[in-house]
Amino acid sequence: MQIQDDYELLDSGNGQKLERFGTVILARPCAQAVWEPSQPELWESASATFDRKDGLNWHGRARLPEEWIVTVRGVRMRLSTTDFGHLGIFPETLDLWQWIAGAVRQGAAAHGEAPRFLNLFAYSGGATLAAALAGAQCCHLDASKGMVEWARGNAALNGLEDSGTRFIVDDVSAFLKREVRRGRKYDCVLLDPPSFGRGKRGELYKVEKNVQETLDLVRQVLSDTPLFVILTSHTPGFSPIVLRNLLEQTFGKGTLACGEMLLHGGQEVLDLPSGTWGRWEANRSQI
Repeated sequence: MQIQDDYELLDSGNGQKLERFGTVILARPCAQAVWEPSQPELWESASATFDRKDGLNWHGRARLPEEWIVTVRGVRMRLSTTDFGHLGIFPETLDLWQWIAGAVRQGAAAHGEAPRFLNLFAYSGGATLAAALAGAQCCHLDASKGMVEWARGNAALNGLEDSGTRFIVDDVSAFLKREVRRGRKYDCVLLDPPSFGRGKRGELYKVEKNVQETLDLVRQVLSDTPLFVILTSHTPGFSPIVLRNLLEQTFGKGTLACGEMLLHGGQEVLDLPSGTWGRWEANRSQI
């Protein structure tokens, strides 16, 4: 049975990307798309556009629904336009959702129990829900109360409101230090630290300064039978090799992999790089 997928990269170029989210087609900025569009005629089909010229501006926003539901990689998500151009989903992470779901299933089969999955800087919950649908015991953490509530609503869309997933609003470092003191452990961790951000109580986070401390704390909450740690980044200069080196130095022996997060379209559409990822596994998987 084919899984419904409401996301598609339609084209990119001239510093923009053209994407379909269900029936809504949007053009938004993308600095990496320095080439010419492959299908310029498609851009006239955009339901609305967003740009950063003279501020942050939507054009045609009134033509869009206030919110709408899409299904991507088997996960239902509520989308809504925000003043910063975000929608409540980062499509470049979809391949990671799929990999995480497979690793969770494999880990459950190997160990005979549901893996414990921790999602840090977790946004609106896509990866959390993919892991939960695959059978993981999940903990979802973000410093934004609004985003955590958004994720909780997405859980309900997927019938996961009673799954036991913990939704927590907190600063990541403060939370991890408490988990270390409590002796609470996790088998899998995903973290997407911001280039610059603030915690629940205004704590300043700069990835260049704080990422090593965060990874050290993650190491302390890993179980004795861990599956993986995935580190992602949208910070300029944080190449795949940078992420791999950080993971190798922090977690030691294991299987290491890294690459670019990509937006995918049809056969004639150029893949669009949109961030980087690094992955450490305790043992080589056959996913």
